[in-house]
Amino acid sequence: MAAAPDHATQEITAVRRADGESRSLAASLPRLVLEARRIAATVIHGLHGRRRAGHGESFWQYRRFVSGEPSQNVDWRRSARDDHLYVREQEWEAAHTVWLWPDRSLSMAFASKGSRDSKLERALIVTFALAELLVAGGERVGVPGLMNPTSSRSVIDKMAQAMLHDTSNRASLPPSFVPSALAEIVVLGDFWSPMPEIREMLAGLSSSGAHGALVQVVDPAEESFPYSGRVEFVEPESGNVITAGRAQTWAEDYVARVAAHREEIRAETAKLGWLFSTHTTSRSAAELLLFLHGGMMVSKSAGGGIMVKAGRSA
Repeated sequence: MAAAPDHATQEITAVRRADGESRSLAASLPRLVLEARRIAATVIHGLHGRRRAGHGESFWQYRRFVSGEPSQNVDWRRSARDDHLYVREQEWEAAHTVWLWPDRSLSMAFASKGSRDSKLERALIVTFALAELLVAGGERVGVPGLMNPTSSRSVIDKMAQAMLHDTSNRASLPPSFVPSALAEIVVLGDFWSPMPEIREMLAGLSSSGAHGALVQVVDPAEESFPYSGRVEFVEPESGNVITAGRAQTWAEDYVARVAAHREEIRAETAKLGWLFSTHTTSRSAAELLLFLHGGMMVSKSAGGGIMVKAGRSA
């Protein structure tokens, strides 16, 4: 029997496959959708997000330093007055930035029998495609802790290369950082983390006034629990094993706990004006992309920032 591929090999394969599929997925979206969003964003942002002063000649604000940025970006005079490092943002640098974070932890490699994509592959495909569409629409896209915001047309290449060369631990939730108040954040993962960790993540990401969306990407088997008889369940990140003698008797409790967990996440995001949605890998990747791209209707919040709005789950 051949040995199962390790997580690093699975991730490399997923990144490369997502690279190709995301390009064709992005190209398949109607150009009218992209143009409509560009026009709407230009009008709604008004003076806030579209005053392009070259590389930034007018001071905009200070923001917290993001891990991975060049140290020369730090404003040491401002940082000396506090316990944190700060970056001096110029007007163009503070323009609309979208942070995309796909969960690449071990649990995302799961794919049940018959599934076309693993959760990891689906999250990467949609992340790459969304990045390409956003950049084509004039936005800047970054990956927290991995890639600084860029408006480069080769954004997919940059993201893929950053992931392929990333040697850090694969955490289930994005790293702690403080985005600007004008930023949007899209996090795609399975969100099976404990609620205290999810609350802490949301509190940190929203502390500056930024808005965003959490998309729970799940396999069909994680929705329906189609197991019966004696089954061993292995938690991929801890390695813990749980044995069910009659797995079918667990189904009702399992479904109830999943529903309760989602309601807790939905309640937390609702408090902050964030979006929470679910996506099953048996559904179309294009459906999720259209949902996210179409749902990112930009509007001024009370504080002059932006807000993600959407109607239904994808």
